[in-house]
Amino acid sequence: MPDVEEIKSGQTTDFYFVNVEKILDSEGKNPRVTMEVYTRYLPYPDNWGIVSGIYESLNLLEGLPVDVWAMNEGELFLTSKADILYEPVMRIEGKYRDFARYETALLGFLCSFSGVTTKAARMRFLAGAEKTLLSFGTRRAHPALAPMIEHCAYIGGFDGFSNVLGARLLGKSGSGTMPHSFILLYNDPREAWTAFDRHINQEIPRIALVDTYYDERTESIMALETLGKKLSGVRLDTPSSRRGDWRKIAEEVRWELDQRGGRNVKIIISGGVDENDITIMNDVVDGYGIGTSVADASPVDFNLKVVEVEIDGKMIKKSKRGDISGKKDAYRNFNSGFDIILPEGREPPAGYEILMKKWLESGKIIRKMETVEEVRERVMNRIGWIKDKHPSVKLIS
Repeated sequence: MPDVEEIKSGQTTDFYFVNVEKILDSEGKNPRVTMEVYTRYLPYPDNWGIVSGIYESLNLLEGLPVDVWAMNEGELFLTSKADILYEPVMRIEGKYRDFARYETALLGFLCSFSGVTTKAARMRFLAGAEKTLLSFGTRRAHPALAPMIEHCAYIGGFDGFSNVLGARLLGKSGSGTMPHSFILLYNDPREAWTAFDRHINQEIPRIALVDTYYDERTESIMALETLGKKLSGVRLDTPSSRRGDWRKIAEEVRWELDQRGGRNVKIIISGGVDENDITIMNDVVDGYGIGTSVADASPVDFNLKVVEVEIDGKMIKKSKRGDISGKKDAYRNFNSGFDIILPEGREPPAGYEILMKKWLESGKIIRKMETVEEVRERVMNRIGWIKDKHPSVKLIS
């Protein structure tokens, strides 16, 4: 795995940027350019995503002779597959040779971080504010990525984390009770649950895994009879080959627990949970353990494109076919739910706020980076805003 210095020195770049550097050096050519980061496509039917990885990108570019404007970490951005408009989430100005080789790592930060954060935020959007979301997915990714996954899951609205290091770096307590392998070490699940109860700190919720030997309904009743009022919840990790109608299974469990004085026992489901499961199950269960769908979320397909090039001392608007040239700014009216895109420098209508702010000036960070709690608060605020406003974006040329 590359260390910080190898990334910072540009060694994780693509080879064609090394070729570009050699050619530009030989030609004595190093024009000033303006480049914008954007995406026109999200792997979801909705038009919104959450940009993250901004701070990592700024730290990457810090010290280079460039100016950078960017959206806030955790800001909501809009996109459209139907037309040419796009919202830039970052703009870089400087001499091309001075920062070209950092494009690979820059996009890696933004695409990966934003992909996980967006997926986590979509889960929170669907589940609503009251349901518990637990991140169980770091076993589906390289261990070096675990802190990033848990960080993005948290700012995207998750409540708990299974990864020890990821939780510690966030300054949070980890979450987790027992795996199937633990229960299989005993001949009876009740022996495993009571052993857990004997030896694990009482502050840890007693959430019994209830689908190892018998069906979920039977083991849920057994767990309640075994642990009584200590039982905080039951976790249904039903494999797809045994699942049938998962909602009806959860409804049966809820009924049987309620009949036996277990109305306060929460039902958590896990095992391949994705957006459709939340839509189907949300009024029946109390929370979700979500793994692969967030940890292995599709990255946001950000691009870094030239929109202006210095020619004979003047900045000329340029772009490749299919793109639109010139510096652009995105503005948002939080009351109406509209975003608009204007050429940079154009005065917006009343009530619109600019989304990109200057962060780097000649390589120096000039704004204070927010805490993870502040970023999370912004994301949660935007999720509520989406529900209320159903925002859209339009181009004003």
